[in-house]
Amino acid sequence: MSDDAYIIEFHQVGSYVKVSVMDPVTLTEVSMVAPASMPQGQAAQAAIRKLKYVMARRNGTDADGTAGELK
Repeated sequence: MSDDAYIIEFHQVGSYVKVSVMDPVTLTEVSMVAPASMPQGQAAQAAIRKLKYVMARRNGTDADGTAGELK
């Protein structure tokens, strides 16, 4: 499995869609809500960016992999 393999789920509720992304290695999961009119690829990329941000914060680094300053 590559480093960028994620499980992505879309669940539409009315005019919004809930996007959940999980990293199968760390079992870290994040969710976000987007307009249903947003293309799935764009919503998935935004959710993946959020997942990478959350995982980086847990590791004490910035999303780009550099040492971050915890506040």
